[in-house]
Amino acid sequence: MNKEFQVHMLNDAGKSKARAIADTFDTCLETLLIYETLLIYCPPGRELSIMRTKLEEAAFFAKKAMANNPDNCEK
Repeated sequence: MNKEFQVHMLNDAGKSKARAIADTFDTCLETLLIYETLLIYCPPGRELSIMRTKLEEAAFFAKKAMANNPDNCEK
């Protein structure tokens, strides 16, 4: 099977790294949303929605990059 479509079964280290990546992106989004409420950084609108989608996409690819390392997968 081509590597683009393979399933990665993470070991405990990989799962821990996936959680850390997710937490980092969540902290970023939460920080921006707090400021959104105060209208300091990102006012509500199309751009904010796109930013949320792009953060989700970036988190996905960060976790995929981590999962491509054999040290983070079950043997």
